[in-house]
Amino acid sequence: MTHMHVAGAIHAEVAQAGPQWLARPDDVNVIDPALWSSTVVRGDEGALRVGGLDVREIAAAEGTPVYVLDEVDFRQRARSFRDAFVGWHVYYAGKAFLTRTIARWVAEDGLYLDVATGGELAVALRSPIDPARIALHGNNKSVAELRLALGNGVGRIVVDSMDEIARIERLCADNGWHASVLVRVTTGVEAHTHEYIATAHEDQKFGFSITNGQAMVAMVRCHMSEHMTLLGIHSHIGSQIFDTAGFEVAARRATKLLAQFAAATGSELAELDLGGGFGIAYTSQDSPETPGALAGELREIVEHECRGYRLAVPTMSIEPGRAISGPTTMAVYEVGTVKVVDIEGGQRVYVSVDGGMSDNIRPALYAAEYTATIASRASVAEPVLCRVVGRHCEGGDILVRDVFLPRDIRPGDLLAVPAAGAYSREMASNYNHTPRPPVISVHEGRRTTLIRRETIDDLLGLDVGE
Repeated sequence: MTHMHVAGAIHAEVAQAGPQWLARPDDVNVIDPALWSSTVVRGDEGALRVGGLDVREIAAAEGTPVYVLDEVDFRQRARSFRDAFVGWHVYYAGKAFLTRTIARWVAEDGLYLDVATGGELAVALRSPIDPARIALHGNNKSVAELRLALGNGVGRIVVDSMDEIARIERLCADNGWHASVLVRVTTGVEAHTHEYIATAHEDQKFGFSITNGQAMVAMVRCHMSEHMTLLGIHSHIGSQIFDTAGFEVAARRATKLLAQFAAATGSELAELDLGGGFGIAYTSQDSPETPGALAGELREIVEHECRGYRLAVPTMSIEPGRAISGPTTMAVYEVGTVKVVDIEGGQRVYVSVDGGMSDNIRPALYAAEYTATIASRASVAEPVLCRVVGRHCEGGDILVRDVFLPRDIRPGDLLAVPAAGAYSREMASNYNHTPRPPVISVHEGRRTTLIRRETIDDLLGLDVGE
């Protein structure tokens, strides 16, 4: 029997029922446009095309795994936030995914950029973006990082501790610099996300608490400092958020703090940053709001709160990262093995690919859900419930926990995972001494390397032992 016939015979025995939330598709070749970048279509022989290029051609030229970024889609999403939030400062959150090219696109499309480490800041400073349009985050900024930011005229620093305020004051005093800062505050609002990425509740490392008065103390100290200009306050309530209810509570508490500060000092602060965390669709069960809907709701919330406290509406900022870069990119893998495993109540098909938790740690770290499709061909085979797993020496090395794929899936097929543009490459590792994949952008039939593929020589170059 051929491999294809063996696979068909085995897969015919596999249970067809999936988890309750996962619907068995009538046609495994259909792709949900809500999950994929705007130029993705099925072309010749059912292979995916993106940016005018056949995924098979990309894989043949670049190898797998590979992240394929749709430039048209990225820039459309950036501009949609810019246009929806007209009058606001829209900061692209570089921690989602950042290269010098990405920073250039952000600058050309009229956005600002925020960074969270000295490494991200160095990338931004090597790009054409004006440093005055950069914000620096971080709960433990080093003296070197602060010096890099202040010495290059970074537009604002989001301060996160009294120790940091003291460091900034010393650096400014010693070098004749002046810092523009926002104070990061915790509003006590916990977004409905995985515990590890919800960031606004009290028991966590970020910001100054409004509840215990630390936020006001920090704000007054920055306001009184001869080395700083206190621009306003910053709040961030979590990640992968699908509605504005949490933002409403956070904005109410932040606006109350602005009113209390004005009453205490006689000064109204000019800026309020509500952070980011806007969600995207990883599976067909996710329903994120559009930038236009988000803008309308957030604008109404802030204006209502400011009217209540008789405050002028401050200059507002948001920080979308995942919502811009996430849907722009697919990760493309090659299937290596297909295995049927007996489980209680039936069987499960394990589809192993040539990547895994080293290029997407989110499923293992957050139990994040993804989907996948065969990218190199169409299939008329019936759907079978599969689990897509990686090549690493860990039982938890799972990329897609539950997905229906055609029962004739076989080694050599290309598998594409959508919504891989945020945090996949940024959180990638060399686990098991695995080189990290490249990031290739595609645009109107052309491909450009944004980040080259790592090699074993790169890894050995770091090993200085005998």
